This record gives sequence, structure tokens and C-alpha cells, in this order.
Amino acid sequence: MEDAHADDGDARVTNAPASTVTIRRSPKYGIFLALGVAVGIIAAIVLTMVFDGTSEPSPYTEVTYSLTQTFGFILLWCIPAGIALMMILAMILDRASSRHLREASVRVDRIDGR
Repeated sequence: MEDAHADDGDARVTNAPASTVTIRRSPKYGIFLALGVAVGIIAAIVLTMVFDGTSEPSPYTEVTYSLTQTFGFILLWCIPAGIALMMILAMILDRASSRHLREASVRVDRIDGR
């Protein structure tokens, strides 16, 4: 069986000089976003159960709201608040991780095959 790379004689390798790059870790903001939504939902569940506003009509609208409606109204405030808190935490962690920088030497080899 012949070598599949038998005609590599036409390929040219271009070597770039080594350069120094800075490496740092940063948090994954999507994970913090999802955690913020989860925190908001849990907070809305707790607040809905703690403050039972369904027993008497609202003084402003004179309507009695069900437990599900109350949960929905509280959810409208808790999810954005949870997202905001977790994004602030992610930015704080990003700032703290920027103090721990590493440097590495990188060399790029470009192979131009024809």
C-alpha cells in the first residue's frame, strides 16, 4: 500500500517568528445567565408562597388574583433581577481573574499545499 502523502514535495511551509501572547481565563456568561434565570424563578416561588396576596381583592384594581397570576407578576420582576445579580457577579469574577495572567510563546506554521 502506497503512502497517501507521497506527493508532499509541492507543499511549502512558512514559519512565522515566535510571538508572546497573554492568556487569561474568563467566566462563561451564558452559564451565569442561566443561573440568574434559575435564581429568579426560585425567588419568585418563595415570594409567592410567603406573601399570599390572593385572599383579598387588590386595593387598586379591586380584583382577586389567583396564585398563578401572583406568581407570574412576581416572576416578571425576579427573573431580570436574578439575571442582573448574576451578570454583576460574572463581571466581578472576570475582573478578579484578569489579575492572574499567563504569557505563552506561540509560533504559527503555515502549510501551503498545492
